[in-house]
Amino acid sequence: MSNDIPKIVVVGGGAGGLELVTKLGKKLGKKGKAQVTLVDSTHTHIWKPLLHEVAAGTLDSHEDEIEYLSQANCSGFRFRLGRMDGLDRENKQISVAPTINQEGLEIIPRRKFDYDYLIISVGSISHDFGIKGVRDHCLFLDTTKQAETFQNKLLQAYLRAHTQGKPLDEGQLNIAIVGAGATGIELSAQLHEVSHLLTAYGLDEVKPQDVKISIIEAANRVLPGLPENLSAATEDELRKLGVDVMTNERVVEVTDAEIKTESGKTIPAAIKVWAAGIKAPEFLKDIDGLETNWMNQLVVRQTLQTTLDDNIYAIGDCCACKWQGHDENVPPRAQAAHQMASLVYKSIINRMNDKEVPEYEYHDYGSLVSLGRYSTVGNLMGNLSRGSMMIEGFMARLMYLSLYKMHQVALFGPFRVVMLSLSHLFRRSVHPKIKLH
Repeated sequence: MSNDIPKIVVVGGGAGGLELVTKLGKKLGKKGKAQVTLVDSTHTHIWKPLLHEVAAGTLDSHEDEIEYLSQANCSGFRFRLGRMDGLDRENKQISVAPTINQEGLEIIPRRKFDYDYLIISVGSISHDFGIKGVRDHCLFLDTTKQAETFQNKLLQAYLRAHTQGKPLDEGQLNIAIVGAGATGIELSAQLHEVSHLLTAYGLDEVKPQDVKISIIEAANRVLPGLPENLSAATEDELRKLGVDVMTNERVVEVTDAEIKTESGKTIPAAIKVWAAGIKAPEFLKDIDGLETNWMNQLVVRQTLQTTLDDNIYAIGDCCACKWQGHDENVPPRAQAAHQMASLVYKSIINRMNDKEVPEYEYHDYGSLVSLGRYSTVGNLMGNLSRGSMMIEGFMARLMYLSLYKMHQVALFGPFRVVMLSLSHLFRRSVHPKIKLH
């Protein structure tokens, strides 16, 4: 491959990053018009909005994950395993940390990658706001590995309770979720479903009513960033499921046995999940002089280029982009990452052809929240109806599932997605409804 062609490096294979590198690979990489490289710290991709299902065990990550090497082979880009930890803008290079295996041995040394265009799409991590005990005693759902850790801990707790031969201790099967955003809400509903499934699969010494699920939210309502009618409908559904919803409760400390709030409440829980806020990874903070905000997000112009370097783009949760016509930035949602990926694709193609760079305008197509098999609620065309077009039930569930299908179509094309959907239906007919190991 010629050294004269542009080098495009995408860091982070999340929803936006993988869609972008796939489109660039097919358009430029396969034709030898550019060298397109994806850098990610893991081997596989799973759509982040599905992580709550992985955590609950209702989705086996190994069935839905995408191998980066396989996707690279099909789509005309290169995949390099590693975690970016540095940037040299003067020499147009990124630095990737050594990869260490479970035995502590270095299997891949530190490397540097040259770029002409760099797109940073590393997503977000949980923000603990410095609250005492959160890092030590809470579980997080930022990665597939963390979600699988939660599922293992949940199953172990059930098995222990099922076979212990004595009454449950206080809080032994209590699950407390801090943060009533989409992740916390959807996880609580999935866990309610799991409590019934595990009983049906033979862990019948534990009754569904033995499992107490609580959601703790500092704001005055659940889903504080979404329309009030969606929030009210969601809270109503949660209470019907028996989930204890606590709003206006700010967590001040987490211990091994309980969560303490500012009002003096203590919530005993064996399993504690932190889903109360996000920030960009720490390595981005002021990286090589680029402008960042208090959440470590890279500040970008409407072109999604960073404010101080036209050759560096940021998309997804790790970028701070002004939402035109609003007082806040574009919200960290999968639909935003999808739209940003499409714009950066056009931007790079235009720049390579000496054309004008397009500007990004976020289109809010509404919000959907899945409450497992029990319900899905949401609002459509949020930018037009201002949250007034509420949908619930089957139609909402159908549209929620279609969001994932759109992501798959961007990666595989329509025909392969139809085949994947059919194979998924056949698998579901013979596999258990929950991961049992």
